Amino acid sequence: MTDAQVTIISGAASGIGRATAVRLAGDGHRVVIGRFPGDPHDAHETLRGVESAGGEGIVVDLDVASTASTDAFAEAALAAFGRIDHVVANAGILRRAAFADMTDEAWDAMLQVDLHGVMRLVRAAIPHLSEGSSIVAISSIAGGVYGWEEHAHYATAKAGVLGLVRSIAVEFASRGIRANAIIPGLIESPQSLDAANSLGPDGLRAAGDYIPWGRVGRVEEVASVAAFLLSRDAAYVSGQSITVDGGLTVAMRS
Repeated sequence: MTDAQVTIISGAASGIGRATAVRLAGDGHRVVIGRFPGDPHDAHETLRGVESAGGEGIVVDLDVASTASTDAFAEAALAAFGRIDHVVANAGILRRAAFADMTDEAWDAMLQVDLHGVMRLVRAAIPHLSEGSSIVAISSIAGGVYGWEEHAHYATAKAGVLGLVRSIAVEFASRGIRANAIIPGLIESPQSLDAANSLGPDGLRAAGDYIPWGRVGRVEEVASVAAFLLSRDAAYVSGQSITVDGGLTVAMRS
């Protein structure tokens, strides 16, 4: 697989990141699995999924809030595989905080990961990308489409991802590098199952009543869109935001 494309993925220990790593491995990519050292999920489970899909990968510690860490992550990919072809900026945190009680520290911590972390990862990889490379960043319907009470810092970061992606798409078009965003809707994942900071299991079950598709989404369904955006099938798609939400954001509630 020495000619296989190499994709680096942040936040790949679980959820959308894990599903994307496994899907890309099945499509023939070699994957570099970014794992935050404090993440309770086992990134080696992702690696086992990659290998079961017939792919090759490595697990590398990654803190997207640190420039030194993102730079080292890119260097580890180069050391292991000799190239970087694609970037999936997926790492993110979710914290509930009422706006009236929002501290500077809580605001900054959110943006350092969910927005600035996307910038750092892409910035570390961009010198090594070439014509045909693709960047995918994960946004959210919170910020990308809707506001969300008690999550203003999260929504702000996710809205910022869209502007960042559009600007990258324009700036690097002359090099043949594409950049797009995915806006997931309500997707069952470890993050959304966290009742303290997100909807939790009960909220996700209730959401099926007002999503036209009749259920919340699966991480594999987001991963499939990422795989498309990284593929040559999307060769003329750049600067776009694709919403994966089962029709939630276009439905009028009765």
